[in-house]
Amino acid sequence: MAYRKLGRDNKHRRSMLATMTKQLVVNESIQTTETRAKEVRKFAEKMITYGKKGDLVSRRKALAFLHNDKKVVDKIFHDLAARYENRNGGYTQILKLSERRGDDALIVILKFVETETPSEEKKDKNEKKTTKKEAKEK
Repeated sequence: MAYRKLGRDNKHRRSMLATMTKQLVVNESIQTTETRAKEVRKFAEKMITYGKKGDLVSRRKALAFLHNDKKVVDKIFHDLAARYENRNGGYTQILKLSERRGDDALIVILKFVETETPSEEKKDKNEKKTTKKEAKEK
């Protein structure tokens, strides 16, 4: 199956996902159910990829999906694209919180990851190892 239907018809689902994607871009984190977060993540990462391309076609695709909200698209194309220019995907993360009382749906926080890339983390670890060796030699 290509996507989750989320118990809604096509127009309602696409509108809900666009609105949640806008809220994620504006607030940089949202609290929702796990299934919705997994669907919103697909669209949020696609919007950042459009922002990184930076051409007119990508901007028009982002505007079409986000209901012509120019402020949100500008934030994607300027702030988020610059933040993740060295990262190849994986711009969001899902943090699990608890189950909702009424229906036991898993509530999660969907947010953008920090800007540090895995290659920078490896460099930091290598630097720490060399300092430990130097400390032992002294």
